[in-house]
Amino acid sequence: MTKRQSSNIGIQHVRYTLVVPTSAKSDIWHSDKMNHSPQSEASPGAESAFVVAPDVDVEVEPVSEDEIRQSLKEAEDLKLEGNDYFRAGKWNEALNAYRSGFGRLPRRKEKESKSGKGKERDFRKEFDEDEDDRNAPPSEEEQKEDSDEAPQDEDILPESTALEKDCAKARAVLSANIGACYMKLEEYKEAVTACTEALLDDPGYVKALQRRAACNEKIGTWSSLTSAQEDYNALINVLPPSSHQLGETRRALQSLKPRLEAAQKAEMGEMLDKLKGLGNSILGNFGLSTDNFKFEPNGQGGYSMNFAR
Repeated sequence: MTKRQSSNIGIQHVRYTLVVPTSAKSDIWHSDKMNHSPQSEASPGAESAFVVAPDVDVEVEPVSEDEIRQSLKEAEDLKLEGNDYFRAGKWNEALNAYRSGFGRLPRRKEKESKSGKGKERDFRKEFDEDEDDRNAPPSEEEQKEDSDEAPQDEDILPESTALEKDCAKARAVLSANIGACYMKLEEYKEAVTACTEALLDDPGYVKALQRRAACNEKIGTWSSLTSAQEDYNALINVLPPSSHQLGETRRALQSLKPRLEAAQKAEMGEMLDKLKGLGNSILGNFGLSTDNFKFEPNGQGGYSMNFAR
């Protein structure tokens, strides 16, 4: 097969999300990301809703730059449509518009392994309501060749182009917008996933970091609160010193510490109780229990175990 010009993108396996119009009276159903559960009917007066069908793998020919520009325009139009729904409080309709817009965009590419093989990853997941006044340039996925062997032509990822940066920015905005919709729907785990996808295209995206941290706080587990702490620390490094959000972020980080300690203690206690129950089930065969073993500080930073009847 002859090599294409640099203005084209090579043949790729694309995972499309099919979007089919349905009447306003029909129930909306979503793919596995939406738990396969029917949603409430579309708002009265709406002409149509979107049905998001399960993803389908197909192979397509290379996409020209003109086609990519057209895809960007369609994604932008759907984003604006989603923004209108979002402002009207129609979270499901906004979510579907953002998902449809995201589905128009080329996928992000990144390295798969040390061999340097390029792996196209599909991130047709969640989206969120965001503005256009973002000045931070999107970050590109860059990984160095770890193999000592000279890479082949097909092993080398193409350099970033202006169009690729535009696509990365559009993916990040739509992914973050999906996160905002899931926040409104109180589906916090899905919102975390959506914001994570936005940050893969733009690691310094402030709104995605803020939303992910807020959703992880809502989830409230030890691991999620730890993730929220990491995001707040990242925000402190990203926000400019003059930003009023910097003080809010520091206060959120400070208030998170006692919750994090309490969650850690609770989960550790629960884990130890389970281990104790397992130990008792085994020791019971010998007429013993974990109560026969006492752990006491040894004064050297460790514990000594004593057996007592």
